[in-house]
Amino acid sequence: MQEQPNNPLHGVKLAQILEELVENYGWEHMAFKVNINCFKHEPSIKSSLVFLRRTAWARNKVEAMYLEMIRKIND
Repeated sequence: MQEQPNNPLHGVKLAQILEELVENYGWEHMAFKVNINCFKHEPSIKSSLVFLRRTAWARNKVEAMYLEMIRKIND
């Protein structure tokens, strides 16, 4: 397997991304930042994973939110 030093998401699972976002921001803030129903109505990691794996635009927004969170933590 090749190393990807310029890809901060390399090796990070979507479930881990969601868990860290929920821990740091909570579902309500996540729903504000990314307006999707799986964050607004009875949110869970499981239902969010199903939706995000099928919906590329939403996954891209969630990954961008995660990268923003990581940058803030590292600054």
